[in-house]
Amino acid sequence: MIFCKSGNSMKNLTYFNILNERIQQLKKKKYKDRFSVPGLWLEKEAVEIEIKPFDFFSNRIERIKDLSAEKVSHKEPNVYNMLVRLTAAYDHNSDGNLEFNSGRIRKTGTFLKAIALLPYIHSLGVNTIYLLPVTAIGEDAKKGNLGSPYAIRNPYKPDENLSEPMLELDVETEFKAFSEAVHLLGMKLVCEFVFRTASIDSDLSLEHPEWFYWINSKTKNREAGESQESRYGSPIFLKRELDLIKQKVEDGDFENLPAPHEQFKKMFTEVPKKVARVEGKIRGLLADKKTEVRIPGAFADWPPDDNQPAWTDVTFLRMYDSSKFNYIAYNTIRMYDKNLAKPELKIIELWEYISDIIPHYIDNYDIDGVMIDMGHALPSDLRREIVNRAIRKRNDFFFWEENFSLSVKSVLDGYSAVLGYLPFDAHKPDKLRSLIERFDKKDIPVNFFATSETHNTPRSFYRVTNPDYLKAIYAFNLFLPAISYIHSGFELAESNPVNTGLDFTTEEIERFTTDKLGLFSSVALNWNNEQNIVGFIQRLRLLKNEILFEADDINTCEIHSVMVDIPEIIGFIRREKSIRREILFISNFSEKAIDECFIDVYAGISCLRNSVSGDIIMTENGKFNISFMPYEFYIFEFMMI
Repeated sequence: MIFCKSGNSMKNLTYFNILNERIQQLKKKKYKDRFSVPGLWLEKEAVEIEIKPFDFFSNRIERIKDLSAEKVSHKEPNVYNMLVRLTAAYDHNSDGNLEFNSGRIRKTGTFLKAIALLPYIHSLGVNTIYLLPVTAIGEDAKKGNLGSPYAIRNPYKPDENLSEPMLELDVETEFKAFSEAVHLLGMKLVCEFVFRTASIDSDLSLEHPEWFYWINSKTKNREAGESQESRYGSPIFLKRELDLIKQKVEDGDFENLPAPHEQFKKMFTEVPKKVARVEGKIRGLLADKKTEVRIPGAFADWPPDDNQPAWTDVTFLRMYDSSKFNYIAYNTIRMYDKNLAKPELKIIELWEYISDIIPHYIDNYDIDGVMIDMGHALPSDLRREIVNRAIRKRNDFFFWEENFSLSVKSVLDGYSAVLGYLPFDAHKPDKLRSLIERFDKKDIPVNFFATSETHNTPRSFYRVTNPDYLKAIYAFNLFLPAISYIHSGFELAESNPVNTGLDFTTEEIERFTTDKLGLFSSVALNWNNEQNIVGFIQRLRLLKNEILFEADDINTCEIHSVMVDIPEIIGFIRREKSIRREILFISNFSEKAIDECFIDVYAGISCLRNSVSGDIIMTENGKFNISFMPYEFYIFEFMMI
């Protein structure tokens, strides 16, 4: 995947110019409140800076224009992942409240503030902005005070809360202005989409109740920790049933998968004849004109005994229509039973609706690629149609998959990259070593994200509370032939997670309640943290550009293991194929100092140059000793004398 400078010029930026004109008008008006921003937002130190709000936005717009004049060429995607309302959130008047008050700039993130952040993000060497869902959010049973962006009320509409009311522009215009600003800086815009779920108060349910599952309104939800089958929740299976389910799925046998118990299946009703929004909730009435029904919530569908809390704000869409399979379970919404996944049972109109979502965003917001949430859980025919329609619209459009496995199947399914498993392993030296060994064996069939955290995992700085670890793992990731990826807040040494979706203990899930999580509530990142590694990232990016010339791609360079006797010392040799250039990355991934470490690269290498200090280290037939401070790393260039 080769990335080049966008061809946008200022006169083509319709919506960016509309936004700029509105900012200039607002500069003339008096803003009563104190307004401050993090210094990093102005590409300065991590201290709070007081400034007039529309002077700030005007300054950032001019900065974007200046940066756009630089002809920058990018060899590979360098990604910055953001949840707009979290990444661009800040307590501007320091009153301790992030709630929106009429007549003020929103304190939660908006497209306007995200535009203002672009020069800062650009300074990190980023050329690809990856947005978590920005679509309209449901209200019924929402988590936290904002609701989850994955509880999608309407996939064709942006979230109104991402607009700035003071601009008096609609959210669509502000989103288009953001897209134009991204492209003006030569960056790509990637959006995440969710295709198999919707909020339980989805707009779609009013016109298409047949796209949803329904249960009696009187049926109560099962509370956390309860195991009553008479209440609604994820299906309860016996151990022998679970063992059989897992074995059949592992064997790829999807014929007659074990179904939930009858008591669970009987909770589900037929599709209602009438549907209405009643006090913000979707309610239906069956043909008997007496029975009121509701849309049931969702749950983690695999494995069937997953311990994640129920997703009370979202539901699964009904991909196939069969009275025999009229229930939500692993075999109807992910591991589709062969007796269900038949062409004649497809809900064609729903599949058409879903397949047109990405073309809509290409036409209206000029997006360059997408991350498909749980793409591997979609029916394969639907997934292919989604990909094909987008490619027909733009042949350079690209797809990423939220898949933790590195498998050739992802390539065959049309994905250029997957999330991968590194966010689960990056704090474990033995796992880092195993990854390098996979590279060495040429067992990396698909590009993946080189990151130690995502919005669903614990923060890197929560797992290892040492900024030097952040530097070491960032450097390790940066020099791999994989997609460099910053999850916003990583560079700030943020320790608070965005969500507790993956790799959290039960105790941690209980500790990080929804009011503390940016995925659900008004929360801000620790923008003024003095332990941030922003300057380090900027310097290391420049160093990498100086010493490496090939793109970060498994096809253009090789990775070879460097074996040492100390388990915490992880190293690899990166060899660029076309010019035979080689570097050695080696790091101490532990809290203890290492006084002496014996390293054997290979015979014939007489010396190495430290890429940071410029010092020369002589070897004895490719062998040398070196010491490490905790989490210290070295980058050496191979030399012959």
